[in-house]
Amino acid sequence: MTDTATGFTPEAVEAYFTRASGDYVFARWGRPIAPVVFGVTDDSMAVIKGAIETAIVIAGAEIAETDPELGSNLMMFFFSDWKELLDVPNMGDMIPDLENRVATLIDRNAHQYRAFRFDDDGAIRACFTFVRMGGAMDEVPADVIALSQATQALLLWSDTVFTQDSPLAQTESGAVIRPDVANLLRASYDPVLPSAARDASHALRLYARLIAQ
Repeated sequence: MTDTATGFTPEAVEAYFTRASGDYVFARWGRPIAPVVFGVTDDSMAVIKGAIETAIVIAGAEIAETDPELGSNLMMFFFSDWKELLDVPNMGDMIPDLENRVATLIDRNAHQYRAFRFDDDGAIRACFTFVRMGGAMDEVPADVIALSQATQALLLWSDTVFTQDSPLAQTESGAVIRPDVANLLRASYDPVLPSAARDASHALRLYARLIAQ
């Protein structure tokens, strides 16, 4: 059954959170999000933080200046070479087995990587986002990169869902979060729903909220 207003089916909703392993794994933030950005100019900083805040507001998540436990819990790093991570103080504390992870990212010629941390209930407590610039990435506006990365950091999406398609859409006024993705973000942050779920029946509860929007 497809809801004609949203274009969603229960199976399509489930696919957004079904990993390549076949496991259904959903998680949203369980605390206010306190973002910080590294590796950009002052001019870009305001643009990027503005895009991050836009995504958080669209989702209906909470935003804060600081996190009482970590200071900042959504950290976004921009750099030109994955090897730079090896020189960042305490980076190994955030990314276990850092040297092997960097080697893998270099082998894959990756441009992005996210590492999540979760609380005891399975909700997101922190996300470390890394963006390697260079090549075609240098032609992408900073706010577009930030909006895309923030959208992908707001939920533990399937590891396959955005490998081919961007979570953004282009409009006459610029890039925006795709309407289907924005609707799913809002449904996911319904306070009635749990912050984490491992049973695919959770997708039916999301679907019910989508068709009610």
